[in-house]
Amino acid sequence: MFLFALLSGLTLGGVYALVAMGLTIQYSVSRTMNLGYGEFLIAAAFSVFVMFGAFGISPYILAILVVPVAFGVSWLIYRVMLMPIVRRARSPLALEIDSLLLTFGLLFAIMGVLLLIFGSNYTNYYYLSVPVRILDATVALNRLVSFGAAVIVGAIGYWLLMRTRTGMVLRAVSVDPVGARLVGIDVNWAAGLAYGLGGAIAALGGVLISTYMTFTAEMGVVFTMKALIVVIMAGVGHVLGALIAGMALGLIEAFVSAYLDPGLTIAVIYAVFLLALIIRPQGIFGRVAR
Repeated sequence: MFLFALLSGLTLGGVYALVAMGLTIQYSVSRTMNLGYGEFLIAAAFSVFVMFGAFGISPYILAILVVPVAFGVSWLIYRVMLMPIVRRARSPLALEIDSLLLTFGLLFAIMGVLLLIFGSNYTNYYYLSVPVRILDATVALNRLVSFGAAVIVGAIGYWLLMRTRTGMVLRAVSVDPVGARLVGIDVNWAAGLAYGLGGAIAALGGVLISTYMTFTAEMGVVFTMKALIVVIMAGVGHVLGALIAGMALGLIEAFVSAYLDPGLTIAVIYAVFLLALIIRPQGIFGRVAR
């Protein structure tokens, strides 16, 4: 039981960590909170479901097509929908409020399109659902592949942010957009890039979970809320913290489901979230603003 819960928690936590990393990149660089973030994950899951059924191509190969499309759509949403409110915002607080309202509407717009096309039925398909024995536990191969992919992509993403010039630009804008402008950085370009990267990462998460999880057109908000919990718990803008907190969230869900009751997972997650905010309001890995 313990090993099964551990493996399930790691596979789920890997996707949570990946999705949370994308959201924290979007928010920390653009200063706009995307409440429609989870819809990109579900849209990618449905896209892979349709193409896998039509052509029989591996979902992991289809990710090569879906992820760049998600990047382009996310970038376009920032340039067309969010740039106008960025230009007219009189303060960071006004920008956050306007972006929340706009992306709240975006959430329901994307959800409405998915409901129109696919309905509200639960959807799944089977790919690599081969049982793999690890010590005294059995786990599906698709979960192990998804966990491995999430870890690899998360590590590459973190390395790119920390060790490349483009990553340095994104981090500079996230720390001080005014100072970044003074040294010649195009802040709007950086924010658009961050939005595109976040959408691409969400789409990859959708491809991974679609191979082993049942999903519906209305599940996007669930992933958005969990990503928000991870980002806030870790500390806004802390990418490594988001990866660690995402893994922890998956483990908590798995152990509560295995040893207590699956119906208690949401209650326990929110209890842990509130406790973390009480103890560390700035986030577990965040720093106190001075």
